[in-house]
Amino acid sequence: MNPSSSTTAAPAATTPLVAVRDLRVVFTGGKKPVEAVNGVDLHVARGESVTLIGESGSGKSVTLRSLLRLHPERRTRISGRIDIAGHDVLALGPKALAGYRGKVASMIFQEPLLALDPVYTVGAQIVESIRRHEAVSKEEARKRALELFERVRIPSPARRLDAYPHEMSGGMRQRAMIALALACRPQVLLADEPTTALDATVQIQILLLLRELQRELGLAIIFVTHDMGAAVEVADRFAVMYGGRIVEEGRTRDIMRNPRHPYTLALMQARADGAMTKGARLASIPGSPPDLANLPAGCAFAERCAYAEAPCHQTRPDAVDLGGGHLARCLRTDATAGAIVRLAHAAHDAVPA
Repeated sequence: MNPSSSTTAAPAATTPLVAVRDLRVVFTGGKKPVEAVNGVDLHVARGESVTLIGESGSGKSVTLRSLLRLHPERRTRISGRIDIAGHDVLALGPKALAGYRGKVASMIFQEPLLALDPVYTVGAQIVESIRRHEAVSKEEARKRALELFERVRIPSPARRLDAYPHEMSGGMRQRAMIALALACRPQVLLADEPTTALDATVQIQILLLLRELQRELGLAIIFVTHDMGAAVEVADRFAVMYGGRIVEEGRTRDIMRNPRHPYTLALMQARADGAMTKGARLASIPGSPPDLANLPAGCAFAERCAYAEAPCHQTRPDAVDLGGGHLARCLRTDATAGAIVRLAHAAHDAVPA
């Protein structure tokens, strides 16, 4: 959001709830260190939804899990700074970290059947989570759990509290996972591809539910996906990731209408509704994502980029400020102008009001 656009927006812009600066995550367990995240900056205001989007291996989920310090510490080097709701996350000791997880920031995982404990009922797991963070009775915690099930619109909520994860459908498990994530009233909700394993109808229901909860509870949401359509539904802002870096960032409306990094443009052209003519073949991005253990000296996307020139292979680009909070890490931000105009017209109906 552009701080100058309204006087009420300025405080949120200057004091973000989530402030990530120069985040670097290196995995050291293999033969060669893997630079999974390389200098990420990310700011999210209270009540704002930001989507990290990109192909598998771009660093999205690694970034998200770093905000809860979920990576194995013996095989991971994390540097930079993560400030969330006044907590210096990388400096937290074990006890403070346990209190932070779930209470300040909480996560919705991609596959709830793996995230939920199969030997306990879902209700028991929510009750345990509440009582771990708050001094309340089992009865009070169960009452809260029931209210959460009602809020996420699980049918027959009282009965479902006593169900085991395997007794629920995929969509119902994901709603239960959302209820568990909200159990201790966190300020920040992290969603790691929460709709990937669901059918299209249920995906839309979950996305709309997340948007509704964000507005009702004033949550800051960071949503990870590789699906541009899902990102449009839930995001106030986009952060496009490639090769462990954010290569473009801005308001959803701006990026959908005027993508300025060739990778963002390629992702949009590869969408099912990005085809210019009915029945035309979908565009694909040639080549493969870079090897994070052997990143090139220049732009990581240069080998796959239709607009790359010699300097692109030699120089790692800094962020270019395009105005209004729109940034792109590219030496050729002007080269895609013609394609952008055509794509913007084709994607006009997908742009949120």
